[in-house]
Amino acid sequence: MQRRHFLAAATLSLALPPLARAQAAKLRVGLMLPYTGTYAQLGTAIENGLRLALAQGGGRLAGREAEFFKVDDESDPAKATDNANRLVTRDKVDVLVGTVHSGVAMAMVKVARESGVPLIIPNAGANAATGPACAPNVFRTSFSNWQTTHALGKVIAERGQKKAVFITWKYAAGEEAAAAFREGFEKAGGTVVKELYLPFPNVEFQALLTEIASLRPEAVGSFFAGAGAVKFVKDWAAAGLKDRIPLYGSGFLTEGVLPAQGEAAEGIVTTLHYADSLDTPRNKAFRAAYMAAYNKVEPDVYAVQGYDAGLLLQQGLEAAKGDPANRAALLAAMEGAEIDSPRGRWRMSRAHNPIQDIYLRRVEKGDNKVIGVAWKALEDPARGCKL
Repeated sequence: MQRRHFLAAATLSLALPPLARAQAAKLRVGLMLPYTGTYAQLGTAIENGLRLALAQGGGRLAGREAEFFKVDDESDPAKATDNANRLVTRDKVDVLVGTVHSGVAMAMVKVARESGVPLIIPNAGANAATGPACAPNVFRTSFSNWQTTHALGKVIAERGQKKAVFITWKYAAGEEAAAAFREGFEKAGGTVVKELYLPFPNVEFQALLTEIASLRPEAVGSFFAGAGAVKFVKDWAAAGLKDRIPLYGSGFLTEGVLPAQGEAAEGIVTTLHYADSLDTPRNKAFRAAYMAAYNKVEPDVYAVQGYDAGLLLQQGLEAAKGDPANRAALLAAMEGAEIDSPRGRWRMSRAHNPIQDIYLRRVEKGDNKVIGVAWKALEDPARGCKL
């Protein structure tokens, strides 16, 4: 009887056309995210957002059940190429999704370019991913490092604070954030007195805070995220700088970490492409659905970026009729995508980076309150992209 069942199944499989057989198989999604270390909370939020988008699509992507292959990238660029290759060659994933750390993301870009497997970046802002290393199969649903801090520099200068210090980690994302801040700040008439760095993920800020106090700038811009952002903001307040020098940041400084930062974060002004308090039906519905799905945990920008990665993948696969091997249709649909996001509608740039509003936010009573739009429909310049 078992043999008869096997033969019947085999005969049915052979009778199906190739596309039907492909659609019957599960879609293989490779998730390469940080699940340990300073960015662990971010990786979890991205995956949660992606899975919520999938659930709202009936638990399927273009009619196909998804199977996830997960790798903890540990935010370690030295392991990144091997990890990404393992997903592509061993697990034979149909699509790669990752990551948070810019150095790790660039290794993923290299593997995607060499293998042809589509890559969706749900956070890492490395400018090169949609700049010199841009590719037809590499997409981002988050931001470029240029976007958020370029807008921040403009905001500070327009507030009349023309001498500033910028502080960040010494790694690719930090250096790009500092350069973008300088460009935006100086274009608006400001002067960067000094850029201060400490090695990633070092959180011993005291010596640099002492130096900032001695420099007496009119404002300080910053780029930190995750657990490091919590300690920086607390150390800033403990050093007595909170009431002496206005602190600004790329929005990751306070995103998803306000409960841990507490009173120390009150009054900090940031620029970001999302805010919890966006008063739109789309954002309210998303937040309610996320909290219902994840034990009342509130979503943040990382969850939104993961969610939008799911929406982007859904659009691409629907155009390809559920077949990731139909790369032409898949990539064309993703390139032309317009995403109805909780952050507001955005569309993909020619270099495959979101063209989106950058919001001005201020921490008020433990919430990132929107107080304006720092830059409407800001598009990354995609310098060096040859698409």
